[in-house]
Amino acid sequence: MRFHVEARNITKRFGPTTALNNAGIEIAPGQTHALVGRNGAGKSTLVSILTGLQRPDEGEVLFAGEAAPGPADRDAWRRRVACVYQKSTIIPALTVAENLFLNRQGRYVKWRELRSKARDLLATYEVDVDAEALAGDLGVEQRQLVEIARALSFGATFIILDEPTARLDGPAIERLFTRMRALREQGVTMMYISHHLDEVYEICQSVTVFRDARHVMTRPVAELPHDELVSAMTGEATAVAHQTRRRAPGDLVVLEATGLSLRGRYEGVGLSVRAGEVVGLAGSASSGKIGLAETLAGLRKADSGRITVNGRRPKPGDVPAFLAAGLGFVPEDRHHEGFVPLLSVAENSTMPVMRRLGSFGLVSPGRRRTRAKQMIRELDIKTGGPDQPVAELSGGNAQKVVFARALVDDPTALVVMNPTAGVDVKSKQALLGAVEDAVERGAGAVLVSDELDDLRICDRVLVMFHGRIVKDVPRGWTDHELVAVMEGIEQ
Repeated sequence: MRFHVEARNITKRFGPTTALNNAGIEIAPGQTHALVGRNGAGKSTLVSILTGLQRPDEGEVLFAGEAAPGPADRDAWRRRVACVYQKSTIIPALTVAENLFLNRQGRYVKWRELRSKARDLLATYEVDVDAEALAGDLGVEQRQLVEIARALSFGATFIILDEPTARLDGPAIERLFTRMRALREQGVTMMYISHHLDEVYEICQSVTVFRDARHVMTRPVAELPHDELVSAMTGEATAVAHQTRRRAPGDLVVLEATGLSLRGRYEGVGLSVRAGEVVGLAGSASSGKIGLAETLAGLRKADSGRITVNGRRPKPGDVPAFLAAGLGFVPEDRHHEGFVPLLSVAENSTMPVMRRLGSFGLVSPGRRRTRAKQMIRELDIKTGGPDQPVAELSGGNAQKVVFARALVDDPTALVVMNPTAGVDVKSKQALLGAVEDAVERGAGAVLVSDELDDLRICDRVLVMFHGRIVKDVPRGWTDHELVAVMEGIEQ
């Protein structure tokens, strides 16, 4: 059988990290083929290789049996493959027609001809959008259809759809699937990437699973039970969460949200966290969990609803007000939100309490160093001393400084986002241990993570799906059980 697309024995390394290890995929002509796997499985790296943005260290890519073009021949790549990414590449200030033929108008633009060609292209793929409309005035669904039409206009008959339903509601998803079925009937081959396995069963004919940078299996969807697919993604389906030995949570609610909604991210969310309790937030990248966590920490302002911290109602979207109410937080991106690289360990770790380290608006360097040394000791930060710039630390130790800042004021409520991303095993243990220590002292914590192992310290895990909390999973879950809920198979 001749495949439309083949990636054979692909290995790709980034420094010491192996992103793909002898992995591959084979996609038949006219097929919608799913690629699934947990975060870090290698899906994004394969996309970059299939679109010519990265070259594999080993292996080869074939289109209809012919070797892929050279990396510099972008036009040849566009004639073979197109990718519609989760984040739109449409330019809002340009019209639909200008976006469709961007950089293809020639030296002198013939506007009437451009608009006519755009209308014909939109009609060919049944995209009901005005060619003269500003792209910025389009809805998410319309922009996505314009991107698909633009991708196919280069002549490619293979298209990659990367999390296409992440920002769509139910009716829009069904309309997208209708359009995908029509494209398939026209002979278009598609690779479909999604964290929502229910969509895989609805729209795809075959599925390939990656795990830990390797190809695990490829099967026809119709022959693959849901449990077997989840097991392939997670590895050991029977791995049970570790039981932590903390005292039972108290009755005091330290963090509470009621009726929180933020357009495009989450809707109608309510939760409460008690003193001595760790509550996990789990879900796919499009589930809304990060947006919710950022709202709970004061980084975002919800459209509706209220948040209570230790019985107080801090001003929505006002981080200092949340900190003053007794909340500490570890942001998702430590490099941009967690610390100031050129400032010292002492300066970064004591930011929330600077006013108490001196008088008359001046900070006592001695008191700051003393407090910083205490945090360095408690979190085992490997540093040359409190005056060392954070930029000189390893990733794990820099993350410990972010934790130090979150914990320096002994908060009674914590919001911790992806705390172990990009750190080594030993640092992971220390960071999660710091959360447990704070909770043992009586704090309540919300822990958001893409890593299932991080969530094992939680007393319960709230699973989000398409912006809503769909299940409260008590401690004792298996990987299989939790992932099935996260992917929308079981609720």
